[in-house]
Amino acid sequence: MKAVQIVSPNHLQVIDMEKPVIDQENNILVRMTAAGICGSDVGIYHGTNAAATYPRVIGHEMVGVVEETGQNATSLKRGDRVIVNQVTSCGSCYPCSKGRGNVCDHLKVRGVHIDGGYREFIAVPESDCYLLPDSISDQDAVMIEPTTIAIQSCTRAELEKEDMLLIYGAGALGSSLLRVARTICGHIIVADIMDNKLEEAKAAGANYTVNANTEDFFQKVREYTNGRGPTVSIDAACVGDSLMKLLEVTGNAGRVITMGFSTASAEVNQFLITSKELDVRGSRLQNKMFGRAIEMIQEGTLNLNGSVSHTFRLEQAQEAFDFVDSHDPSIRKIVLTFENN
Repeated sequence: MKAVQIVSPNHLQVIDMEKPVIDQENNILVRMTAAGICGSDVGIYHGTNAAATYPRVIGHEMVGVVEETGQNATSLKRGDRVIVNQVTSCGSCYPCSKGRGNVCDHLKVRGVHIDGGYREFIAVPESDCYLLPDSISDQDAVMIEPTTIAIQSCTRAELEKEDMLLIYGAGALGSSLLRVARTICGHIIVADIMDNKLEEAKAAGANYTVNANTEDFFQKVREYTNGRGPTVSIDAACVGDSLMKLLEVTGNAGRVITMGFSTASAEVNQFLITSKELDVRGSRLQNKMFGRAIEMIQEGTLNLNGSVSHTFRLEQAQEAFDFVDSHDPSIRKIVLTFENN
């Protein structure tokens, strides 16, 4: 079968590899139909993702059709459309014992630490497959995975209806956060440095927007939060000074969520955290949030239709990644499709 492998940073190949065989544990064989290109995939390609190992078949936004089931499979059948959980965990370490398998001591992420979904077939446990509703296409369904990341972040933030939320960054991550957060609270500020992204955020439900380059960021955020600062701030930009800005602007007893993966040092002011008794929390991946995202689609509170802007066949992966690097303003979501789609 064909697969896309990052051999080493900036070295992508379309390879032939052995088709997987189901067993007692990986008892579902999925025929891939669509796989999204995420910023972390681009990071692995360019060698900037510190978690990745090489060579690696990447891809963690994985949608397909059940091709074969093992004798111990109980809920899925051939032909079922599914999305595959990217997180694997041991189930017995301390984080797992606390119900936090997304930060398992022995965590392995498909497409990062072990081979992922940029291949024609993948064998996985039945428990890692989630049935897709008929209301969403395979291509649009790749957006469920980024949505689970946003649900995880809002859960870590303990976001509530009465909160005043600041989302710092209006790119792909910030857009997913806004999509989820607007179903929970009604006071949302989005900050970015690109006016077009801020306009899109306003159209998507942000109550207020701030251009952090051309406006006084601190003054505007305080103005939009009745002078006290947001109760929750989520860093969806994850640049050098973004965490420090959020520590400064968040109000007393607030929660600050960081999602960045940079290993570079960042300035942090302990006085801001202590004096305001801020909760500073990391949010990584997702913790069994696929079911919730699919429920939201079925309830009508989450609409991912029309999310994909460009598609490329699996064999065109190099062309697709080159297009990502062009930063063409028309790019929203790029999806790899498969000949057997």
